[in-house]
Amino acid sequence: MRKFQFRKKEKQNQEPEEKLTWQQNLLMDLHDLLYVLAGFMIIYMLFFRVVVVVGPSMYETLVDGDRLVLLSNAVYKNPEQGDIIVASKQSFEAGECIVKRVIATEGQIVDIDFNAGIVYVDGVALEEDYTYSLTTMDEGVRFPLYVEEGHVFVMGDNRNSSKDSRNPQIGLIDEREILGKAIFLLVPGTNKGSEAANYDRVGVIE
Repeated sequence: MRKFQFRKKEKQNQEPEEKLTWQQNLLMDLHDLLYVLAGFMIIYMLFFRVVVVVGPSMYETLVDGDRLVLLSNAVYKNPEQGDIIVASKQSFEAGECIVKRVIATEGQIVDIDFNAGIVYVDGVALEEDYTYSLTTMDEGVRFPLYVEEGHVFVMGDNRNSSKDSRNPQIGLIDEREILGKAIFLLVPGTNKGSEAANYDRVGVIE
């Protein structure tokens, strides 16, 4: 009986928990939200970046003014054939960003039949349903061309309106010059105002 009474008394002596006001709860929620947002910003800055497409070289896949999300070169290390990449090459336009498609990687041999407009990699004709025009423009690089170790051969999808690895000013792209891989179309461009922004295009880039 005494034991019971002691416990009961102890319970009565406990101080009631202090309840937070709605303002205090709101401040705590905002505090947590700021930490979450800061975490997202750090991850975004380290692993992603946004670039704007300039010019018609990737038309119709990409148009002038498209805003793209890149997977940063901090994590994008092994370019593959078909990837759309952004690179900065000091020998061309003082390092201005260029957006191109990887056609061949190290160790492969590129050849182009400019009369037929066909691109060959390791002797096999590429099926390029992504191109806007055939590859009929010779920009000065001699073919067949061996892709050196640590480099890629790139071209724009709009072959007759693109300066790319066919041009001696650009040539092969050193993988260290690659800023990242385009993975998502964030905001559609208007091709210098010549067409309406098509928001159906927003999404993963293939």
